[in-house]
Amino acid sequence: MINARDNAIFTAAVILSMILTPFVVMAVRALVRPEAQDTDGVEAPDGLSGSVLVVGFGRFGQVVCQSLLARGVDVSILDINANRIRNAEPFGFKVYYGDGSRPEILHAAGAHKARLIAVCIEDVKAANLIVELAKAEFPHAALMVRAFDRGHALDLIRAGVDYQIRETFESAMTFGAQALEALGLTPEEVAETSADIRERDQERFTLEMTGGIYAGVGLLHGNAPIPAPLFKPRKLDDIAPLDQIAPVIPLETALLPAEDGVVPVVEVVKRKRAAPKRPPAPK
Repeated sequence: MINARDNAIFTAAVILSMILTPFVVMAVRALVRPEAQDTDGVEAPDGLSGSVLVVGFGRFGQVVCQSLLARGVDVSILDINANRIRNAEPFGFKVYYGDGSRPEILHAAGAHKARLIAVCIEDVKAANLIVELAKAEFPHAALMVRAFDRGHALDLIRAGVDYQIRETFESAMTFGAQALEALGLTPEEVAETSADIRERDQERFTLEMTGGIYAGVGLLHGNAPIPAPLFKPRKLDDIAPLDQIAPVIPLETALLPAEDGVVPVVEVVKRKRAAPKRPPAPK
């Protein structure tokens, strides 16, 4: 039998281990140097002059290169993974070894001559650093960047890239469309739904650029049940003033459907209050 004192000690030990484990892991990562890569058989860039510089030859960059190479575009490819570079060679690819977040590597890879720089890596921090370098050192080149997620895409837009795309957006859209077809919807219905999703997504992006990641949340198709109000106000005057409503969702970003589309809830309330009152029905 475990007495109360021993139970308290065991409980405290478990709690302390849960608290300290993340810090121990971070300390180990900081103290232990990563194993150096074997760069035997790989070549560093030197004096490259391709019209397109592709940074990152993983699952994303490989597909991007196919379109460019199919049209005979002169492409210089850079990657930081030596094993990936060696594995690409038997498939007919020449990939150079180097860290694209270093300005001297970008220069050696021909960024100063490239018409377009395509950042295809999945490391958000490194991608943002390359964007910063490219905007400062190579402003002549168009800058296209793979976005890791929605938040990263918003950051890239603010950074002024010429084009960004979330790495899973198009494949997820296609997957969803195929799911609707499998459920029996007609091609016209599937196309209409896909167009609606794209339009809503773009509207959300516009709102999120100024209102934050939760702006435009009303444009999402959710599946959470919406609770009915406990009672319905008898008249508009019973509704509390706007400045007294608890800001669970900021009123300037919350949306409601209206006759002319989806508009902020503040605008809906203002319209209703400004509308002329109907005369009472004759008794």
